[in-house]
Amino acid sequence: MRRTRRLTAAGLVAVLALAAAGCTRSGDPGITLGAIYPISGLQGPGGLEEANGARLAVELANRRGGVHGQKVRLDVVDVSAGDAAPAAMEDLHRRGVDLVLGTYGSTISAPAAVSARRNNMVLWETGAVGQVATDSGAGETFFRMAPMGGGLGKAAVAFVRDTLRPMLPGGTDGLRYAVAYVDDAYGRAVGLGAVDEIEASGQVLAGTFPYDVHRLDAAAVVRAIAATRPDVLFVSAYLDDGIALRRETVLQNVPLKASIGTSSSYCMPSFAAALGPAAVGLFASDKPSGAEVRVDALSPAAQKELAWARGEYRRRHGEEMTPAALSGFANTWALVGHVLPASPSLAPAAVAAAARTVKLPQGGLPNGAGLDFGAADAVDAGENRGAVSVIWQWVDARTQAVVWPPAFATRPLQAIPILT
Repeated sequence: MRRTRRLTAAGLVAVLALAAAGCTRSGDPGITLGAIYPISGLQGPGGLEEANGARLAVELANRRGGVHGQKVRLDVVDVSAGDAAPAAMEDLHRRGVDLVLGTYGSTISAPAAVSARRNNMVLWETGAVGQVATDSGAGETFFRMAPMGGGLGKAAVAFVRDTLRPMLPGGTDGLRYAVAYVDDAYGRAVGLGAVDEIEASGQVLAGTFPYDVHRLDAAAVVRAIAATRPDVLFVSAYLDDGIALRRETVLQNVPLKASIGTSSSYCMPSFAAALGPAAVGLFASDKPSGAEVRVDALSPAAQKELAWARGEYRRRHGEEMTPAALSGFANTWALVGHVLPASPSLAPAAVAAAARTVKLPQGGLPNGAGLDFGAADAVDAGENRGAVSVIWQWVDARTQAVVWPPAFATRPLQAIPILT
């Protein structure tokens, strides 16, 4: 069982020292990519994992000769909250670094995208799923590799409605849904995607429950949820608030038939480590992890890339690649292994043009995704149409498995009763 490690102050210093060591020094040729991730703070555990995945992709590129014969270096900046993102982007720009990876966190991605457009940089989003502003430069200076948050919410509800419902008590009877979400760019994107899917398919929305993650009264939120008598609870939360809401749901004996969450809580091993049996049977709509990718769904090249990354990640970190780590690796590899080699120069406009031109089929990347960006004038501008998401399930207090879609499933779907 993997446990998410908290980063100590000493650990943070070591991480940033390693990042600094990778920066281009005077007279030292090479390509420097910026990277902004929340290495510390509320999203630190997942941000560190995604950054570690990105580092592996850069190392693999260098092992294969670099990009256009030049070694690639990462200049990693710890950005623990959204209000620090513009300054971090400005600082990278002043130092001549205009291609930037990031950001794991949707609250960081949105302001970073605006800054990238203002400074004519490229922000290559490896993990965040939340909405960005209309002036983010999507398809021109902003490219998102991960699936959209709204898509994760819609996929969760569609899975319950179309696949899980016949297996639940009551069979094919209608279900009442409650949606709880942290009221920020991440939570709203995922939670309101779930709401849209519930309403669009004519199901019953019992209630929506946005909350402030910094002032959460979990008992009060769960009492309000219970009053609406839902059959299914969808939760878009971070780790600590997701744990608190689940604990209260069990403590208050809310009689749910099913519960499904998303990437920053329900699928994380530390979520189940904190909850034990209370996590069993819960689902999560998220990205795949290194341990659970169906290798036979990958191209031969992607199989080799995944095998190398899994082995290196285990050797260095003593655990399997998490969804965040695999997202960092595969989505950075799309840039350094495919897009940059196809670009005639490292000018942001040239890289953006290459990003729009390079296409990979599903399974062409080590996480099972493909590569196909929406054009700047498209409805899905800058979004990777080849992104993949899966449905996870905690089958016991130590084991999670992918149960949907069938092409990525590692175990058959089970209707495991959840604690109430």
